[in-house]
Amino acid sequence: MIDVEKQICNGLLKIEVKPNAKKTELLGVDKASGSLKVSVHAPPENNKANLEVVKFFSRLLKRKVVIKWGLTSKKKILLVY
Repeated sequence: MIDVEKQICNGLLKIEVKPNAKKTELLGVDKASGSLKVSVHAPPENNKANLEVVKFFSRLLKRKVVIKWGLTSKKKILLVY
Protein backbone atom coordinates (compact mmCIF):
# COMPACT_ATOMS: atom_id res chain seq x y z
CA MET A 1 0.00 0.00 0.00
CA ILE A 2 1.27 3.44 -0.91
CA ASP A 3 1.39 6.03 1.88
CA VAL A 4 0.17 9.11 0.03
CA GLU A 5 0.68 11.36 3.08
CA LYS A 6 4.45 10.75 2.90
CA GLN A 7 4.48 11.99 -0.71
CA ILE A 8 3.08 15.40 0.29
CA CYS A 9 5.82 18.01 0.66
CA ASN A 10 4.91 21.52 1.88
CA GLY A 11 1.28 20.91 0.98
CA LEU A 12 2.14 19.88 -2.59
CA LEU A 13 1.71 16.47 -4.19
CA LYS A 14 3.27 15.58 -7.55
CA ILE A 15 1.27 13.14 -9.66
CA GLU A 16 1.35 11.63 -13.13
CA VAL A 17 -2.07 10.84 -14.60
CA LYS A 18 -3.08 8.10 -17.05
CA PRO A 19 -6.60 8.91 -18.35
CA ASN A 20 -9.06 6.46 -19.97
CA ALA A 21 -8.11 3.59 -17.65
CA LYS A 22 -10.43 0.76 -16.64
CA LYS A 23 -10.70 2.16 -13.11
CA THR A 24 -9.39 4.99 -10.97
CA GLU A 25 -6.55 3.81 -8.74
CA LEU A 26 -3.04 4.49 -7.50
CA LEU A 27 -0.46 2.63 -9.58
CA GLY A 28 2.72 3.38 -7.67
CA VAL A 29 5.53 5.87 -7.26
CA ASP A 30 7.86 7.00 -10.05
CA LYS A 31 11.21 6.93 -8.26
CA ALA A 32 12.94 9.08 -10.89
CA SER A 33 10.55 12.04 -10.54
CA GLY A 34 9.17 11.28 -7.07
CA SER A 35 5.61 11.57 -8.32
CA LEU A 36 2.64 9.29 -7.70
CA LYS A 37 1.27 7.45 -10.73
CA VAL A 38 -2.51 7.35 -10.85
CA SER A 39 -4.92 6.01 -13.45
CA VAL A 40 -8.33 7.62 -13.91
CA HIS A 41 -11.38 6.19 -15.63
CA ALA A 42 -12.45 9.54 -17.12
CA PRO A 43 -11.28 10.78 -20.53
CA PRO A 44 -9.03 13.86 -20.74
CA GLU A 45 -11.65 15.86 -22.66
CA ASN A 46 -13.70 18.67 -21.12
CA ASN A 47 -11.73 18.63 -17.84
CA LYS A 48 -13.31 15.28 -16.84
CA ALA A 49 -10.01 13.61 -15.87
CA ASN A 50 -8.99 16.64 -13.77
CA LEU A 51 -12.29 16.57 -11.89
CA GLU A 52 -11.91 12.86 -11.22
CA VAL A 53 -8.33 13.39 -9.95
CA VAL A 54 -9.50 16.06 -7.49
CA LYS A 55 -12.44 13.94 -6.32
CA PHE A 56 -10.26 10.82 -5.93
CA PHE A 57 -7.53 12.51 -3.87
CA SER A 58 -10.05 14.48 -1.78
CA ARG A 59 -11.73 11.22 -0.77
CA LEU A 60 -8.44 9.39 -0.27
CA LEU A 61 -6.85 12.07 1.92
CA LYS A 62 -10.08 13.37 3.49
CA ARG A 63 -8.82 16.89 2.78
CA LYS A 64 -9.49 19.62 0.22
CA VAL A 65 -7.40 19.20 -2.94
CA VAL A 66 -6.99 21.50 -5.96
CA ILE A 67 -4.80 21.32 -9.06
CA LYS A 68 -2.14 23.99 -8.70
CA TRP A 69 -0.21 23.24 -11.89
CA GLY A 70 -0.70 21.08 -14.99
CA LEU A 71 -4.36 21.41 -15.98
CA THR A 72 -3.53 20.35 -19.56
CA SER A 73 -0.62 18.04 -18.75
CA LYS A 74 -0.36 14.44 -17.55
CA LYS A 75 2.09 15.69 -14.90
CA LYS A 76 0.31 17.72 -12.25
CA ILE A 77 0.98 19.28 -8.88
CA LEU A 78 -1.86 19.18 -6.38
CA LEU A 79 -2.26 21.61 -3.51
CA VAL A 80 -3.49 19.76 -0.42
CA TYR A 81 -5.18 21.76 2.38
